[in-house]
Amino acid sequence: MYRFLLSRQWVILTLVAVLLIPTMIQLGFWQMHRYEERTARNDLVARALEASPVPVESLTAPGKKITTRERYRTVTATGRFDTDREVVVRRRTDADDNIGYHVLTPFLLDDGKVMLVNRGWIPADGPSQTEFPEIPAPPRGEITVTGRLMPDETTEASGIKDLEGLPDRQIMLISSEQQAERLDAPVLGGYVVLKTPEPTGKTPEPIGKPGNENAALNFAYAIQWWLFAAAVPVGWWFLVRRERRERESAEETEPAQAEPAAV
Repeated sequence: MYRFLLSRQWVILTLVAVLLIPTMIQLGFWQMHRYEERTARNDLVARALEASPVPVESLTAPGKKITTRERYRTVTATGRFDTDREVVVRRRTDADDNIGYHVLTPFLLDDGKVMLVNRGWIPADGPSQTEFPEIPAPPRGEITVTGRLMPDETTEASGIKDLEGLPDRQIMLISSEQQAERLDAPVLGGYVVLKTPEPTGKTPEPIGKPGNENAALNFAYAIQWWLFAAAVPVGWWFLVRRERRERESAEETEPAQAEPAAV
């Protein structure tokens, strides 16, 4: 009745189905793992953003690496901006994907240390990207700033190559270690994305809060893969039943066609 399952065509089809089921189940578990990872990251970011501001030196120090739990924490510091030694970070985009610069300004603390402050985005609309752009000045004198603490940028994490031979006062990645060498000063590990005081005239354009990763999409993909896995044996059995009915129907019609006509 089901001897056709031993044919080459059906053996291959059955083997493919047998291989597809565990593969799809594993893909579902992988997507669920991604869902759990993204959910955990979203929760971690939310807790960091909601936490009360703390003095910057309670979380970082010269040479210290910022951990995932310290990332996005709101910090405060008192000092003054050193615009004479600020640099711009190339190939940065705004909310509309326009290419420009991030403005990185040293902030001199009262104890002599330096905190790197990313003041925001400016457009690359000058006559040449080899010239240092015009940047609106921050408030003068001693002020208190607040911002989100961020780890040093790396090529591995950002995908941006740290190119050499750039124009004067232009960089590709924000590295507290590199800036410590350039400034010849103790620079706190990581950098701070400025929140307050807000710029006058909305320039540099403030950098927005980090968005949530779409964890729900991974959850939906996991369910989808498991449904596919469940559908494979159902589809296989449906094809088997259809093949059997077609063969039985063919066997019933063949004898009738073979009978000789009546004389």
